[in-house]
Amino acid sequence: MVITCLLAVTVLHTVNATLTLRWMLHAWATPHRPEAASFPAPDGEPALAFSLLLPARHEEQVLRHTVQSLLAADHPDFEIVVITGDDDPGTTALARRLAAERPDRVRQVTDDSARKNKPRALNTALPVCRGEIIGVFDAEDLVHPQLLRHVDSAFRLQGADVVQGGVQLMNHADSWYALRNCLEYFFWFRSRLHVHARQGFVPLGGNTVFVRAALLREAGGWDGDCLAEDCELGVRLASRDAKVVVGYHPVLVTREETPGTLRALLRQRTRWNQGFLQVLRKGEWRRLPTARRRLLARYLLATPFLQAATGLCMPVVFAIALLDGVHLGAALAAWAPLFLLAATALFESAALHDFGRAYGLAVGPAHHLRLWWSLPLYSLVLSGAAVRAGWREYRRHTDWELTAHTGAHLPAPRPQERSRGTEEQS
Repeated sequence: MVITCLLAVTVLHTVNATLTLRWMLHAWATPHRPEAASFPAPDGEPALAFSLLLPARHEEQVLRHTVQSLLAADHPDFEIVVITGDDDPGTTALARRLAAERPDRVRQVTDDSARKNKPRALNTALPVCRGEIIGVFDAEDLVHPQLLRHVDSAFRLQGADVVQGGVQLMNHADSWYALRNCLEYFFWFRSRLHVHARQGFVPLGGNTVFVRAALLREAGGWDGDCLAEDCELGVRLASRDAKVVVGYHPVLVTREETPGTLRALLRQRTRWNQGFLQVLRKGEWRRLPTARRRLLARYLLATPFLQAATGLCMPVVFAIALLDGVHLGAALAAWAPLFLLAATALFESAALHDFGRAYGLAVGPAHHLRLWWSLPLYSLVLSGAAVRAGWREYRRHTDWELTAHTGAHLPAPRPQERSRGTEEQS
């Protein structure tokens, strides 16, 4: 019985790790395809109108930077809708000042929902949006000026219903987990999402995602009770056979920061994992048109269970494999995941070099050493977040654990900008 359980856990972990590694390396294994996964080049003048939703809660430190970043967009027809809560006077006052400074582009909408979270804020703004395309950004985002032109072309030239752009965390040198978090995003948006787009099921990201307004309204907007409203929306739109286009180019990615503390990272991942479990339980994925897409959706949405099982079971498996009396073949099989772990570390190190080159960031031997020793520790953090998510979902604790932003990815402000920020926070 012990050997059977040991082998079952080992096989489960090996299959999961193999699939993950394969998807991580897709962009490098198929070097002729990344161009096809990039945004199409703009073809003349843009033709679509955009409403860019910017939910902001206690974001006085970063909101002005994001609005200024969006205002710099090289596109003739867009509006920025900043959504703030009626219980957040600081951010609301700043949003209204920004709207007064640029009334031609910026509007402020107040979310008076009794229970505050991101999807409810987005739903509050949806009825007043004027654009044909609804885009979603986070309050700390730095957006490239050419992004809207490329997204405009993607909708028109590729017949997209949804366009998912790239997002990249930038402050890789801040801590060991920040380095891993940045590289994780690099793999996800450069490689994995393109695989899932071809497979017909894309878990949408929380920002730099664009949806046709008519389709979004027809689908009923966002699920106000889901902690992964982006993923849930992606499942519902996929069940309607919406065409999702994933575009990535290092120059055009939206730049963000990692959570400021390890506790904040744990809480963020807990929220995402619990949201995936909610979407899995909701069952909308069963409406996907093919068995292959339904199987992929079930696998991806069940990722928190796999991460939790890995964190809880693998240390026990390794310990059992060292005991006397365990069959030699079973003991050797139990150590198979370590070979995958070593392979992952090597490929991550190579990708870290590409990451630094793509974004003009300094990457040296110390970063590689930090990447190697932190792999099992980071896996433990992700497993802990998955276990916590499962416990919260079991207890029906669905409060939104907000991730604070400090602007760690922003360029150092000039003296006049620093004084203005001080005035706005006072």
